[in-house]
Amino acid sequence: MQTTTSGEPTPHERSYTFTQQVGIAAGITIFLILITLLLGFSFDIILLIVASLMIALPLRAAARWLSRKVGWKEGICLAIVALLSLGLLVGMIWVVSTTIGHQISDLKEGIPKAVDNFQEKLSQTDVGKKLLDMIPSENELMKGGSKWMNQATGVLSSTFGTIADLYVIFFLAIFIAAQPRLYREGIILMIPKKSRERAGEVLDKMSETLVKWLMGQLFSMLVVGIMSFIGLWALGIPLAGAIALFAALVTFIPNIGPIFALIPAVLFALMDSPEKALYVVLIYVGIQAIESNVLTPIVQKRMIDIPPALVLISQLIIGLFTGVLGLILATPLMAMVMVMVKMLYIQDTLKDDSVKV
Repeated sequence: MQTTTSGEPTPHERSYTFTQQVGIAAGITIFLILITLLLGFSFDIILLIVASLMIALPLRAAARWLSRKVGWKEGICLAIVALLSLGLLVGMIWVVSTTIGHQISDLKEGIPKAVDNFQEKLSQTDVGKKLLDMIPSENELMKGGSKWMNQATGVLSSTFGTIADLYVIFFLAIFIAAQPRLYREGIILMIPKKSRERAGEVLDKMSETLVKWLMGQLFSMLVVGIMSFIGLWALGIPLAGAIALFAALVTFIPNIGPIFALIPAVLFALMDSPEKALYVVLIYVGIQAIESNVLTPIVQKRMIDIPPALVLISQLIIGLFTGVLGLILATPLMAMVMVMVKMLYIQDTLKDDSVKV
């Protein structure tokens, strides 16, 4: 390499070095942009895979536990666990359909009446009248018939898309549960040899985290459903069983789910009196306080530990771009990201073993 009399690179060499640096920076930038675009286009597929894992991993974990207890092969135990789970699901559907199925039908019929009653209550106040004036009239809605038809077509298309997603999730879960080692080893083979053992540890920890999160959510759903039913039944709210079931199901969506659960309960309480609606709000606030400040910390301490702010941020960002499925799966996705950050960055890169996963 030519240098000046002072030992520094010549202007030509400095220009060449600068061109190299610009080329490397541009190459890295383009690579990151391509990876970001690829993740953006394939994020829906990633969500389907995560949803499948949330079914397959608990089934496999239960089969592994049963195999250790009885000494049978995991494949046989997996078939037993799958059949028992299917039987439990069918049994729950039958119990719901026979005990509160009529309540759910009444709930569908009663919601329009509850909405009309709510509008009537609003019309009795000045503020309520102003709010009602902001709602489009029936004639205005009819003028926008083509717009509503397009939206209805979109809803129908979305419904078929949801059915297709459930189909994919179901069969992916079966394939993964049947041969989890095959897919685990396939992922590890794409990692350099020196890092394969660590990659296996990270994958195992991510799987364990997903199972723990799901178990914690199911426990929270059960507790919220029971407390909601007791509170609504004590107040004499009609269709308490159906409303409590809805509250339990939407609890699967952390932070935002309880807001959805409150709406039908308040509407039906307003049919009796505003005071009863206020009591319903207080009951739900109390349930949410217990779930957020007592139940969730205990579950998270035993299962996983994710800062609540990160959960809410991930729900807002992922839900904005991917819809309901992304909103539901935002927390387990964040849990997996937290595992990778702690194990691969904090522990391996920063050499800080004080952070436990």
